[in-house]
Amino acid sequence: MLDYPTLKVIWWLLVGVLLVGFAIMDGHDMGVGTLLPFVGRSDVERRVVINTVGPHWDGNQVWFITGGGAIFAAWPLVYATAFSGFYWAMLAVLWALFFRPVGFDYRSKIHHPLWRSTWDWGLFIGGAVPPVIFGVAFGNLLQGVPFRFDDYLMPTYSGSFWALLNPFALLAGVVSSAMITLQGATYLAHRTEAQIQRRAMVAGVGAALVMVVAFVAAGLWLQGMEGYRISSAVQTAALPDPLSKTVVREPGAWMANYAAWPALWALPALGVAGALAAAALLAARRTLSAFVASSLAVVGVIGTAGASMFPFVMPSSTHLVSSLTVWDSVSSHKTLGIMFWATLIFMPLIVTYTSWAYRVMRGKVTEAYIRENDHAAY
Repeated sequence: MLDYPTLKVIWWLLVGVLLVGFAIMDGHDMGVGTLLPFVGRSDVERRVVINTVGPHWDGNQVWFITGGGAIFAAWPLVYATAFSGFYWAMLAVLWALFFRPVGFDYRSKIHHPLWRSTWDWGLFIGGAVPPVIFGVAFGNLLQGVPFRFDDYLMPTYSGSFWALLNPFALLAGVVSSAMITLQGATYLAHRTEAQIQRRAMVAGVGAALVMVVAFVAAGLWLQGMEGYRISSAVQTAALPDPLSKTVVREPGAWMANYAAWPALWALPALGVAGALAAAALLAARRTLSAFVASSLAVVGVIGTAGASMFPFVMPSSTHLVSSLTVWDSVSSHKTLGIMFWATLIFMPLIVTYTSWAYRVMRGKVTEAYIRENDHAAY
């Protein structure tokens, strides 16, 4: 079996892979939902938009469920503390997501404009709200979350929901929202044609430019922000005990990993270059390549956040010692080992099945298809 420190790093990477997979796969579903009221001007056009993701959206939820399960099993202290501190934010995500299954299933059941318009805006909420909240959450993680552990490792959160909506966190929310909108726009441009495709391309170029500007602005802001650093000896093989270390806050601490490993600069560069390439490829009507470039931008943005914070996962702004890191917030050695081998078996199965499903249901969704399958299509 792999040693404990190695498994800790592997699971940090695997959680990152699951977050990236969620942002790419379920992200394009959410991006399509965000664009639905704007790229579809008539009922049949909106049905075209919905049916590009209709066969896949519930399967893509696997990435969301697996990511949450992985955090629960691999980082139990992070899971407990995050869901306590971000309780109302997570509820807002769940409330928004409720619109998706009922919206897809019920939207076209009744031929009434008000009924269908209501569900269209419900699908918009289900697609637009979660990316903003996830971005705001990451923005707060980079600033530190107001919590502390007592001697029994019981977390106490001292913040409020409105405190989460601070300027830097909102900027991070803009990055996340634009990134997911770009992902949806490139996918929609690839699966549609004519006016819907043209509108998706225009939206994708706009989203890419907003994402790049907001991402660069957040990076410049981050350089002067107080980050976190472990000032005591790092016990990489120790059992979980976040109170056994000492932590200090220093301006520019989040940039330390880039100074130590300059190759990490490839991640923010990938975030910017991927978004700009996606915009250029959309303008050139190379839609599949644009989707790949957008996906690479997702890797760059999420990878940048992870690389900046490592080894911190959830730093505490009110009790520095309570900050959770890769080394002291994980499950036992045996648990991480069992989960690792299970992941090696089931992750390829998920990727294989998903790839097969997309291959079988590839091609354009057209208005003619919707009219010919009026009762079967969403």
